[in-house]
Amino acid sequence: MGERREPGGEGLEIMGIDPSELTDAQLVKELETIHRTRHDTLLHGSADALNAHTERLRQLEQEYLRRHPDRPVSSGRTREGARSRTE
Repeated sequence: MGERREPGGEGLEIMGIDPSELTDAQLVKELETIHRTRHDTLLHGSADALNAHTERLRQLEQEYLRRHPDRPVSSGRTREGARSRTE
């Protein structure tokens, strides 16, 4: 497993291990970390930092979804479920 630098959107370099090379446990840990740091990056990061964070988040989430296409979906997390809570 090696660290990579990959061109991101708008000329940014995205650093980190290719998500496809992470174990399931490593991928989940990376997702937990990036979700935990998202709010601070949004509020206090530069435009470049926010763009890099967004791209890395996208990469990690896409890999998770690729590995778990049939993951259980909570009915409360669907549009129909959300509507039923407000009625």
